[in-house]
Amino acid sequence: MLDLLVNSLRMRPDRIIVGEIRRTEEAEVLFEAMHTGHSVYATLHAETVSETVRRLTHPPINIPPVMMESLHLIVTMYRDRRIGMRRVFEIGEIVPENKDGNTKTNIIYRWNAKGDKSSQINRGNRVMDAIKTYTNMNQAEIQKNLKEREEILEWLVKENLNDVDGVGQVISAYYANPKALLAKVRGKK
Repeated sequence: MLDLLVNSLRMRPDRIIVGEIRRTEEAEVLFEAMHTGHSVYATLHAETVSETVRRLTHPPINIPPVMMESLHLIVTMYRDRRIGMRRVFEIGEIVPENKDGNTKTNIIYRWNAKGDKSSQINRGNRVMDAIKTYTNMNQAEIQKNLKEREEILEWLVKENLNDVDGVGQVISAYYANPKALLAKVRGKK
């Protein structure tokens, strides 16, 4: 996996997908990828954000807790096989290690089965600060941008666009010309 990571970096990617993490060697490649400064995605089997941290920092994976600071955001999914539904269960950020050496988590959003809704639990301080730093946007600009994206997602649902190609085309159109896509979403020509 490390050789694949090194070769992929030669292609100057915007994002790196590491894949599934089950062993120490795979986790080391994941953290090596994160240290390159790229957005990195991987999967790991865990029920909650806290369980994800425990799985990474204890055997068999056993990553040193100090390395967890490289990991900013964890998204856990819930799947109800009985009715074929999948939801984002929790979104949480890693809080840099404190004096006791433990890795702390901050749950930002959690899904509630009653009402099938997600609600904000806490503010995402670390993630929001990183977004502000790397995008040069203030809080109001970030909120406006998020509202626009929410509007696009709601339009996708309304238009029943849920296949990979259709969603991919809309995302590409957004990055190519956000104003034009928003005009289309809002019903303007």
